[in-house]
Amino acid sequence: MRRALVVLVVLVGQAILGPALFIGPASAGAARAQASAETSAVTGAAEGRVALLGVPGLHWNDLTPSDTPNLWALVRSSAIGSLSVRTVGNVTCPYDGWLTVSAGTRSAAGYACGAPPSPEQRGAGAVIPDYRYLIDVAGQRTAGTLGETLKAAGRCSIAIGPGAALALADQQGAVARYHASPLQVKTTDLEQCPMVAMDVDDLVRPYLAGEPDRLPKVPEKLPAAERREALRLADTKAGALLSVLPTGTTVLLAGLADHGSVPHLRVVALREPGAEGRVLGAASTRRDDISILTDLTATVLDELGVAVPSTVVGAPLRVGERAATFEALVERLRSADATAQTMRSAKAAYFTALAVFQVLFYVLAFLLLRRHKGLPWVRRAAVALAALPVTSFLVNLLPWDSHLELFGGMVAWWAAITALALAGPWRRRPLGPLAVVAAVTALTLVGDLLTGTTLQLNSFMGYSAEQGARYFGLGNIPFALLATGTLLATTVIAHRWPGKVGIAAIVVLGAFAMVLGGSGMGSDFGGVIAFVPGIAVTALILSGKRVSLWKLGAFCVAGGVIVMGFAWLNYLRPPAEQSHLGRFVGQVLTGEAVEVIWRKFLAMVSTLANPNLMPIVIAAVVFLVYAILRPEQASAGVVPAAFEHSPALRAGLIGTLVSGVVGMLVNDSGAAVLSMALALAVPLLLATGIGALRRDGESAPGVGEQLAGVAK
Repeated sequence: MRRALVVLVVLVGQAILGPALFIGPASAGAARAQASAETSAVTGAAEGRVALLGVPGLHWNDLTPSDTPNLWALVRSSAIGSLSVRTVGNVTCPYDGWLTVSAGTRSAAGYACGAPPSPEQRGAGAVIPDYRYLIDVAGQRTAGTLGETLKAAGRCSIAIGPGAALALADQQGAVARYHASPLQVKTTDLEQCPMVAMDVDDLVRPYLAGEPDRLPKVPEKLPAAERREALRLADTKAGALLSVLPTGTTVLLAGLADHGSVPHLRVVALREPGAEGRVLGAASTRRDDISILTDLTATVLDELGVAVPSTVVGAPLRVGERAATFEALVERLRSADATAQTMRSAKAAYFTALAVFQVLFYVLAFLLLRRHKGLPWVRRAAVALAALPVTSFLVNLLPWDSHLELFGGMVAWWAAITALALAGPWRRRPLGPLAVVAAVTALTLVGDLLTGTTLQLNSFMGYSAEQGARYFGLGNIPFALLATGTLLATTVIAHRWPGKVGIAAIVVLGAFAMVLGGSGMGSDFGGVIAFVPGIAVTALILSGKRVSLWKLGAFCVAGGVIVMGFAWLNYLRPPAEQSHLGRFVGQVLTGEAVEVIWRKFLAMVSTLANPNLMPIVIAAVVFLVYAILRPEQASAGVVPAAFEHSPALRAGLIGTLVSGVVGMLVNDSGAAVLSMALALAVPLLLATGIGALRRDGESAPGVGEQLAGVAK
């Protein structure tokens, strides 16, 4: 037990303060030695030459030895990974992709966009027309960061093509050396500057034909034959530059934009000494095979030995372990996007079905309970419905590629959890099924946080890399499920051991889950603000004290103070190791935080009109309020019976509602937080109430009650 506690403290300490402070001398030496060996094996010269080859729309499925021989040879000699190109909108056009590389932060031109503007030649260089619009009107104040930083460091650069000019332009839109085509440059020209970028737009240009200012509103505009032809043209142009690059140039290949209405993971490759055959990721995503657009900005500057400005939110690309074979690694990257697309294509239908099931359940439960009929079946349905959300995470413990495997795995987990809740000796206890479902939900997410959040990636309730909203930590919907599961599970402990022991369990276990969510493991900002008042309100009610609006406000402020403490500790880390918590502190210091908060507020408000989320909220709240105000008419006294059986459950439900409402207000996911909290809590409340009514109707405790040993 003591060893387990030590391990737990170390894990949480590493998440908050970084691993270096929690590694013993011997382990630290070994870690440094290994890191040094890895660095020397895969890192080139600190101040070398860099070529950024941008091919908007390039997907791993596009690369073959026959259709793209030059690009295939490049990636075969490189470390390779998946690139999430998300900027501001759901899809990223070439203009926004190149602009993001320029700014080092997610950026957008401010309107529906397509190709970057064509520069106007000025002697050896060029100027981008109306460039100051981006800074003065569109609010992209960091546009030109890469160009200005290189210029201030005395590193000249060469741009080839419109997108490259946009990436390397200074804040006046000027580039000192510009060529429209790689055929205009020779090796001697490229030797004059350590940095060269080229826009290979042949692949994406056919998608913009007719409407060069916007991407098509279809997933795939070109027939397969035409796309292959565009690929061959892009490969030829890329080969023209690769053939004249000075020896020893580090090459970055990036498919830095989408080509249609559906986002995809794109190609990223880094060719430098020792990188061949290895996987490529970044600290910004905490994934060994996924990086983001702003990582390209940080990588370019890092390779050139130039300090990365604090406004750049990316981190230098990180070369990882060697793959068994190059072909296996390519297949892994192709599969990563295929998995994300499988999840994405079914996500809307999944949430629609979930909303329908929730609403139908409350309607049927209302009708049956009013007639005092079918109580056992309502209880089973309630437990089964509450067991559904966690299956979207647990399915990732199983291998799946197709919709059949995905939903088949979820159904298997759903049946297992429901059977566990309803078939064990605890089934006769009113709180038994609730304890099982709530504990499984909470423990699944705690385990996921402790092991690198592999279950939330590519899950209906979590996030996927191609969407670009989050790559690690605790998502907003998972927060709602973690908070609800934790509060309900700990109220079962408080029911069994009322008084100080029960209150301590709620505070300690709730605080532990909150720390996991708000620390470096979870990196959840709004969740901490919402979790603290939920824990505090539950504990206060159980201790017999009154909860006032003043106290509730104080608890919310306390949550904000705690999460800012986590954010400040994260901010003290090197910029490359900061999560969005630490970057928010930087935004507060630079005055950008107001824009961030306003953008999140608008996102939260937009969820209030979501046709899948709001029906869950409305149906659950209406049923709950009516069941409390008109117990005999609405629910045969089920809800009052649950509260009478367990005052601790009443406290836990109120705490859950507080966390859900506050979480809805402080998270950009808005109604998603409250809807998932209610989707888990209210069905379990009804199951408990029905169990309490059935128990009260029995003359003597059953065998299951005696085995469970839970106080009546």
